[in-house]
Amino acid sequence: MKDYLVKAFAYSKTIRLYAAITTNLVEDARKIHDTWPAATAAFGRTLTAALIMGALLKGDQSLVIQIDGKGPIGKIIALSNANGEVKGMVSNPRVHLSTNEGKLAVGKVVGSDGFLRVTKDLKVKDIYTSSAKLQTGEIGDDLAYYFAMSEQTPSSVGLGVLVSPDGNVLSSGGFILQVLPGVLNETINMIEKNISIMKPISDLLFEGYSPEDLISEITKGNYEIIESLDVKYVCDCTVERFAKGLISLGEVELQEMIDKDEMVEVVCQFCNKKYDFSITDLQKLKLEAMSKK
Repeated sequence: MKDYLVKAFAYSKTIRLYAAITTNLVEDARKIHDTWPAATAAFGRTLTAALIMGALLKGDQSLVIQIDGKGPIGKIIALSNANGEVKGMVSNPRVHLSTNEGKLAVGKVVGSDGFLRVTKDLKVKDIYTSSAKLQTGEIGDDLAYYFAMSEQTPSSVGLGVLVSPDGNVLSSGGFILQVLPGVLNETINMIEKNISIMKPISDLLFEGYSPEDLISEITKGNYEIIESLDVKYVCDCTVERFAKGLISLGEVELQEMIDKDEMVEVVCQFCNKKYDFSITDLQKLKLEAMSKK
């Protein structure tokens, strides 16, 4: 099944519900970053959440999710936009822990002694950043807490990544449900009950459930699809962008690189693509740096 996201309203537009399947893009991310199983699950949940939250934006708006629970995985960062594109990185991709039952111990890998931060670039004057203390490190619970505390939006978040014994991603996806003005208490109670008896998201997707099926399972058919969006892992790095970064170092540091008489290799932290800058390239960048003084 291809990766895509579905936007829907439910119960006379008193519930907003977005669901996505992200199996292929999380597998792409696993290969790029060489993550071990528990790290793959934590990273995949974060990428999925960022994609769904990005779908709440418009036009060229974008957001960044940063999670640092002081666990062995270190920082997790995911960047997304309104067009279904996401990229990310983890500090320590080769970490793995499991529970006594053999399940991936995402909470222990992430840790809960820290914060989840969301930075939104809404293309207005200021960039908006908000945060909430991590509760469990399980990502979904922490995002639900973030929505309630930082955005004052009662929400339910379900995220899941199923990893095979050899480390491949078998299924990945999730949903974000938000309560809108006018919702009835009986509707909230019904949805809470429906979610409580659902199988894990990763299991449902592995069994062949689509994003529409997830929404139907939660609402028992009382929903209206408003849009479908293809999603993918995309890095927009370019040699020009890295050249600007080198120029920003200034002429002194660039000269030090030139004096070493060695080619400089720069690696993108989001896709691991390598860019080489020769001595001639560095000399040209130094002249540009000098011209900007």
